[in-house]
Amino acid sequence: MSWTEERVELLRKLWNEGLSASQVAAELGPGVTRNAVIGKIHRLGLAERAKAPCAPRPRAAKIPRTQQPAARTQSAPVMGSLALSFDTRPVVAALPRPQQKEVVIPLSARVTLMDLRESMCRWPMGDPAASEFRFCGAKSPAGSGPYCAHHASIAYQPVQDRRRREQARVAR
Repeated sequence: MSWTEERVELLRKLWNEGLSASQVAAELGPGVTRNAVIGKIHRLGLAERAKAPCAPRPRAAKIPRTQQPAARTQSAPVMGSLALSFDTRPVVAALPRPQQKEVVIPLSARVTLMDLRESMCRWPMGDPAASEFRFCGAKSPAGSGPYCAHHASIAYQPVQDRRRREQARVAR
């Protein structure tokens, strides 16, 4: 496809009439693509064309503060960025959990992976990369999971307690 003088003049005429690049390409005939028209328009310096002035949008009448509706009690859904939004839900204070006594497992009771049996607690103790890494090894009740009673109370928390803690964390 070559740009002849006739094609360039037709391109200028159609572009100045306000046709889109696709419409100009269709008018110029086969072998002329939309991208070819856009490239030629830029090379000729015709890319800037005056836009038709649009009618101004009517603005909503301002309501004096005394006539404005009362604030909503429920929060409306927030669209867009939530970085500056605030939560209007009441903050639920987390109930203090009873202090659990610290269970100390002597080093002699701790077991390595090779010594671990089915009825022993599998709670990891220490850094797995260290040579001193061991498992709790205390007796775990059959059918109650992989941990002893103490470690099961840490690992498995009631759903309500987790929700309360999560709400308290989010509220901060």
